[in-house]
Amino acid sequence: MNGDRNMGSVSRSAESQQSGRGAKVAEWFGGRLGTDTRSGSSVRRKAFPSHWSFMLGEISLYSFFILVLTGIYLSLYFHPSMTPVEYQGSYAPLRGLTVSEAFDSTMRISFEVRGGLLIRQAHHWAALVFVASMFVHMLRVFFTGAFRKPRELNWVLGFSLLVLGMFEGLTGYDLPDDLLSGTGLMVVNGTILSIPLVGTYLSMFLFGGEYPGKDLIAHFNTLHVVVIPALMAGILVAHLVLARRHRHTQYPGPGRTERNTVGLPFRVYAVKSGAYFLLVTGVVFIIASLVQINPIWLYGPYRPDQVTAGSQPDWYMGVLDGLLRVMPGWEVVLWGHTLALDNLVPLLAGAGLFLALGAYPFVEAWVTKDGKRDHHLLDRPRNRPVRTALGAAWVSVYAVALVGAANDLIALRLHMSVNAVTWAVRIGLFVVPFVVFAVTKRWALALQRSDREEVLHGRETGVIKRMPDGEYIEVHRPLGREKLHLLTQHEQYAPIRISADGSASRSERLRALLSRGLYGKGTQIPKPTVREYEEIAHDDGDGTVIH
Repeated sequence: MNGDRNMGSVSRSAESQQSGRGAKVAEWFGGRLGTDTRSGSSVRRKAFPSHWSFMLGEISLYSFFILVLTGIYLSLYFHPSMTPVEYQGSYAPLRGLTVSEAFDSTMRISFEVRGGLLIRQAHHWAALVFVASMFVHMLRVFFTGAFRKPRELNWVLGFSLLVLGMFEGLTGYDLPDDLLSGTGLMVVNGTILSIPLVGTYLSMFLFGGEYPGKDLIAHFNTLHVVVIPALMAGILVAHLVLARRHRHTQYPGPGRTERNTVGLPFRVYAVKSGAYFLLVTGVVFIIASLVQINPIWLYGPYRPDQVTAGSQPDWYMGVLDGLLRVMPGWEVVLWGHTLALDNLVPLLAGAGLFLALGAYPFVEAWVTKDGKRDHHLLDRPRNRPVRTALGAAWVSVYAVALVGAANDLIALRLHMSVNAVTWAVRIGLFVVPFVVFAVTKRWALALQRSDREEVLHGRETGVIKRMPDGEYIEVHRPLGREKLHLLTQHEQYAPIRISADGSASRSERLRALLSRGLYGKGTQIPKPTVREYEEIAHDDGDGTVIH
């Protein structure tokens, strides 16, 4: 009987633990999905803060609309087939050459369809603008801390949209079946084959047989026109719904708190957004009219036995291409199977680079134990030196890898050795991020120190006053309330402390270690207190402060 009672108590304890975990999960998602009824007020009653950096996300949205409209137009004339045909179009230098139907239809769009070349170039430029604006928008969200509760899910959706946009660009880049895109496909195939166990099967499935296969264009067209756009549209709708349910973030300033939003009414915001959409559309089409991009008639159709010299992918895929170019040609044999590390390591490094960016908000929330409060006021990057330095170091890795993607062109234009450029990039990938981290952190701390001095001593006026005892004193003008609020409103976290008796778990010790790295000694300049401000500054009667 005692055993039965013990078993019953154990089962009830396990059930209570499971229900407790379920309640925590439901609470977490409830806070991020905006299930609070107060957050679902009418959009007409919401205020929309006005700041130029908020336009970056809108550029992404408008570029997506341009991509959809131009893509529909192009799909009416494009034939996604690798069936060989003889080119008999209006471009004389290629007439009579055997090409694929995909290449032939792309040439027809460029030279024979009315407005085809303009639409095609606008589509390509809009893709570049879309990924670029998404990239910069994500960096803005990162550096200002806009990813904090309740916007973690929105961060994940935005990050997923960026990654899907990159793959959407890759699949569209390869559809014309020209020599430049085919050269990139050879790199893609080699990278896929380097994946252990499943690489060969993935390559066979993607290309429809041995490379280059017969079904690649059809498969990529399905991904480019149907699968990825549908996923992106769904994510974009979910992103906008969550953004509507959450209160809009805003930069700190007078009258702005975590409980209110200061901004434009919906009608004014809607008019400005409509005008901005027309502006973005106009700029994209002006660029497409004046700047040539991807002239496939100069490259010719793809042939597996030829490679385009000086070929580079679109900039957003340059990070992977750069890592591939500078990786030594290492191979190892394990259990009778060859691992091509020269392709596998760059693939893992590139994936790890992006996964680190995507996971950072959750790591910071775990380290700071700050996952229960809602944050609607944005951080000034200088007030979070370590986070800002980490973001700058991440960007530096991306930039150095982009340099590696152009190692042949750099060597050619600067009359240098390709090996010298490659070794410089290899060393830079390990050295530059640490240098950038240190410089950015010191820069942010210096800006914090400058803010502290400005709060305590006011602005320099350039006026020198002679005191009765003959001493010359510089006169400083006190800051206004708005400026004082801006420089002192931010919250400064204290590092997590654990007991010294060794009873803390490994996760608690790790959390404390990371917390000291983010907010410990040497990571922030203390804000001036009211007492310090009152002790140092005093009014001489004419509205100036003497120090």
